[in-house]
Amino acid sequence: MELVSAGARLTEGMLRKCMLNRELSWLQFNERVLEEADDPENPLFERFFFLSIFSSNLDEFYMIRVGALRDHVINKTGVIDNKTGMDAAAQLALVYGATERLYVNRDIVCQKLESELSREGVVRLNPLYGAFEKRYRRLADSFFDNQIKPRLAPQIIDASHPFPHLENNRQLIALSLEAKGGKTVFGIIPLPGGVERMYFPADGRYILAEDIILEHCDAIFKHYKLSERAIIRVTRNADIVAEAERFDEDEDFRDHMTKLLKKRKRLAPVRLEIRGANCGKLAAYLQKRLSLTPAQTFYSTSPLEMSHYLSLGGKLEPRFHARHSYAPFDPVNPAYASSYAETLRRVRSGDLLLSHPYEGIQPLFTLLRGAAEDRHTQSIQITLYRVDRQSKLVDLLITAAENGKDVFVFIELRARMDEENNIVWARRLEEAGCKVFYGPESYKLHAKICLVTRRDGMRQEYITHIGTGNYNEGTARLYTDVSIITARGPIGADASLFFNNLMLGLHDVNANYGFICVSPQGFKQRLIGLIEKEAALGERGLIIIKCNSLTDRDVIAALAGASCAGASVRLIVRGICCLKARIPGLTENIRVRSVVGRFLEHARIYRFGAGEGCVIYIGSGDMMTRNTERRVELFMPVLDAAIKKRLCAMLDVVLRDNVKAREMGEDGLYSRVSAQPGANAQPYDKNVSAGGDRLESQAYFLREAAAASGSVSARNIINRGPVFSLLTNISSFIKRRRAQERSQT
Repeated sequence: MELVSAGARLTEGMLRKCMLNRELSWLQFNERVLEEADDPENPLFERFFFLSIFSSNLDEFYMIRVGALRDHVINKTGVIDNKTGMDAAAQLALVYGATERLYVNRDIVCQKLESELSREGVVRLNPLYGAFEKRYRRLADSFFDNQIKPRLAPQIIDASHPFPHLENNRQLIALSLEAKGGKTVFGIIPLPGGVERMYFPADGRYILAEDIILEHCDAIFKHYKLSERAIIRVTRNADIVAEAERFDEDEDFRDHMTKLLKKRKRLAPVRLEIRGANCGKLAAYLQKRLSLTPAQTFYSTSPLEMSHYLSLGGKLEPRFHARHSYAPFDPVNPAYASSYAETLRRVRSGDLLLSHPYEGIQPLFTLLRGAAEDRHTQSIQITLYRVDRQSKLVDLLITAAENGKDVFVFIELRARMDEENNIVWARRLEEAGCKVFYGPESYKLHAKICLVTRRDGMRQEYITHIGTGNYNEGTARLYTDVSIITARGPIGADASLFFNNLMLGLHDVNANYGFICVSPQGFKQRLIGLIEKEAALGERGLIIIKCNSLTDRDVIAALAGASCAGASVRLIVRGICCLKARIPGLTENIRVRSVVGRFLEHARIYRFGAGEGCVIYIGSGDMMTRNTERRVELFMPVLDAAIKKRLCAMLDVVLRDNVKAREMGEDGLYSRVSAQPGANAQPYDKNVSAGGDRLESQAYFLREAAAASGSVSARNIINRGPVFSLLTNISSFIKRRRAQERSQT
């Protein structure tokens, strides 16, 4: 690969020293999520939430990333990781080893959390590792006989009963049995649907349905001698690439995706999980039938499916919930957002910045609701990638279409794990009269933009919304994102050209945009150019980037080149980071940090230069090759001086976080930032004042928004101190966490 000029001084060998493997970097990120589950400063139920998210993250990683690597091995594609030079088989070996360690750590954390919960009087009865007390056994027997047994479909596997299809990530009971004559047979019991997973036989005591079934296996297979039993789960490859599948041009793409989703359910297994002891014969049998190796088999003492922890709090006494959960926080909505006329007036007088979840998305809803009724509205155009399952925003688009407005919706049907939801919304929008388009054939449409076009007499007006996060009300309360609403004509003209290019299939040409940048042609070149400009300033150069992942080799080379030139590079990368920081002579001027906290850090902010003259972009894409080369992404420059100053201040706060931040060392591993007096307290920008010694960025932004709202609950958040300021109402916690769980899986 030819390196960009900023990294031209770096040889291939030098560049390799600066880079980490993508898969191992992601596993490190998920380990940071697990660390939050182990952090005693977090409320107890929130720690269970982090534990559940860690597990669901790992599920998706195996379905997508490991599934893709397995395909490369099976198909002998010869694909090599361009950061480390490893082939797919070598990467998988390291992934399996790292995963095994994570399972051990997860079991330790889960046991620790359940022990803490038991001291509060809430106990999970676990027959797999200890017998029930008699009184609980009688109650469990009754629940089994009345609620579970009628729904069971146990099966023997032999010549007359073939090995069944094991559904992706569905828990089952697997058994090794001895028939008459000493013949070994195997049995399967799928967990039935429609059964409450948690059964509470007494106050504070609960049993999982799979454990109750496990206790009754002797009775279910009473004609056999039970030798081994375990709860198992099989994870299947879900990495279907729509472009790689045969597609008839006369076929509707929505129908094509529907067929692919059905195919996904039967793809090859990539992981076997076993919860049980002394089941070597059973494990060997399952590995053989599923074509899996021992390295792909992981043992756990914890529940294999942890979503029940999200709803556990809702089963208990409300004051108990409040004591062990984050304080509820309602996003702040400005007063002008209650009126369409006032929202228009405010955006005409200057750009509006929204910082989610600290501030709500009501200004956008007010704008769309008013536009749907406004006789001067000509059209509404929007891109949709991930949409809430109960979306008010989609309802507003439908209302606008029913009112005779031209509504153009560009929806990406290949949004991984949200495909079915997007297909449903595409049908509904189309039926309501919206003009629905799908993402381009060769690129995923990941841009986040909405354009309202108005005409009053001879005057045409654009109102444009561009952001870093999806148009999803659920995640807007859980992810940190920023967005800008602007009435600037040049930005609106660019937005109009962008939508025209989408309709004409010109998304991959270097269009003549005046201000915005669009991938795959525009942003990478602009980004590298801005990096090189700061590199040319030497020690006076400053680059601060906040994103979710960094994998693009060209960008890594440019950043390393800027470091070699003496520029200061500060990267806030939540997840995957393939750039290794602090290497003497190579990346010694680069610092990489990751913040994992109450909210999922999701904003993409790119800053170049120090002081008021800096250049800032916000947009939809990360510095990953998929974003820079294989997706339609959109970025806009921040033109409003006040918004630019505020974004600089926000970046500075995150860079001074010494509670939830981890920094990468020279070895590529992360460690928590010290909160020692004076540590990390100095700002990176002279226009930002230094804070106190202890700074948790998300708590800081919560207090900032709370102070702006002036509400009683807001004042409580400010006054309770660093730990208790984040405790209370579990009902709100459950609702929001379920929404996040749906959006991430």
